[in-house]
Amino acid sequence: MTVRVRLLVVDDHPVVRDDLVAILQTQPDFEVVGEAGDGSEAVEAATRTKPDVILLDLEMPGMDGLEALRRIRAGRPESKALVFTAFDSDERILGSLQAGAAGYLLKGAPREEVFKAIRIVSQGGSLLGPLVVSRLLEKFAVDNADDAPILEPLTTRETEVLGFLARGLTNKEIASRMVITERTVKFHVSSILRKLGATNRTEAVSIAAQHGLVEL
Repeated sequence: MTVRVRLLVVDDHPVVRDDLVAILQTQPDFEVVGEAGDGSEAVEAATRTKPDVILLDLEMPGMDGLEALRRIRAGRPESKALVFTAFDSDERILGSLQAGAAGYLLKGAPREEVFKAIRIVSQGGSLLGPLVVSRLLEKFAVDNADDAPILEPLTTRETEVLGFLARGLTNKEIASRMVITERTVKFHVSSILRKLGATNRTEAVSIAAQHGLVEL
């Protein structure tokens, strides 16, 4: 029996929302359990439908996607948010990651890339679209050109785990590859976040890439 990923689609444009729902429903492992046209509706729908992944636009009337993301994460942290938007400003990207988004894709990404991102995020992984990665690396390069912080060195094991994080693998997949327990993987991930000064896996990978610790 196929385990379906429960999806909540949030976008203020009805036509765009309808198209997304139709595209997502072509996948046998996806189930769209709800839709929302603004941030307030998204928070209510997330509480009511209990989605695994929320495909979330940012620019919406009333409560925007960023505030909705903060509220959803506060009330239902088990739901993963994949930002799907046309806006690629540094402020929006960083704000989303700091608010707890597990992924950030720009509208216009190929549908297969969207499907892949949803599956990775649903399994506990993180993913940034190629254009988003480029913007983040450019920002980090500018912000840290003169006063780049000195990072606490990672152990060999932590570096190996970091490499798998950069590839979007889940804790379970990393544990299998490294032949260790998921609990040990979680310990390494926590240590990596602390040493890199990151609040989540996605931000950790971005910081690591800027410092040349991983390649994206």
